Amino acid sequence: MRILAIDYGKKRTGLAVTDPQQIIASGLTTVETTGLYAFVENYVQKEGVERIVIGKPLQPNGQPSENLARVENFVGRWRNSHPDIPIEYYDERFTSVLAHRAILEGGVKKKSRRENKGLVDEVSATIILQDYMRATHRF
Repeated sequence: MRILAIDYGKKRTGLAVTDPQQIIASGLTTVETTGLYAFVENYVQKEGVERIVIGKPLQPNGQPSENLARVENFVGRWRNSHPDIPIEYYDERFTSVLAHRAILEGGVKKKSRRENKGLVDEVSATIILQDYMRATHRF
């Protein structure tokens, strides 16, 4: 069964997922946040998802960021309607910085970076998932 990771954003949300054996974390897609809940519900119905990991937006000093309330609303809604699929927080500090760096080092051209604004969100979700897998010894 897969693990799904979410990098929740105000406008766009990045998603990443493991393979069924939970060995490899890969970017899945970026969706408009307004359609995120329906997308995740549909995805878990089609694919076997064991759990969801969602980035916990904190400031570098550990204080909550302005996005935390929106993330908590999503998590609460998910837990109420899908208690059989656990959702847990994972610290997402610095993932956007790491995602930007990975994209630059990966050689993605400036034009592609401008046209695909969701790429950073998807890569951030992948970094959250990779870090989670390392921390839980799933990697």
